[in-house]
Amino acid sequence: QVQLVESGGGLVQTGGSLRLSCAASGSIFSSNTMAWYRRPPGNQRLLVARITSGGSTIYADSVKGRFTISRDNAKNTVYLQMNSLKPEDTAVYYCNTYPLPRPSWGQGTQVTVSS
Repeated sequence: QVQLVESGGGLVQTGGSLRLSCAASGSIFSSNTMAWYRRPPGNQRLLVARITSGGSTIYADSVKGRFTISRDNAKNTVYLQMNSLKPEDTAVYYCNTYPLPRPSWGQGTQVTVSS
C-alpha cells in the first residue's frame, strides 16, 4: 500500500519561504508523475504543480515564478520550494500522483501565511 507523508509546513509572514517534502512508499513513485495539491480553507483541493519522472514541470498560474517542484527518485521524495508566499497560499498541502491521485491521501501539511 502506498503511503504519502507530507512535512515542512508552518506559519510564515508574507514574503517568506517554506520547503515542503513528501515521502512516498512503494515502487510507483519512480515511474509516475507526482504532484502537489492544496486545499484552502473552505475550498476544494486544487493542483499546484506537477513533475514527471523525467523532471518536466508544470505550475498553476497562481504559483508560477514563486514555487519550484522537484523530486529525488532515489529517495522516493518530492519537494515544493515556496518563495514570496502570500496570504492566499494558506492551505493544507498534499502530494499524490497525477493525473489520477491514489485514493489514500496523506495527512497533508498546513501552510499559513500571515499578512
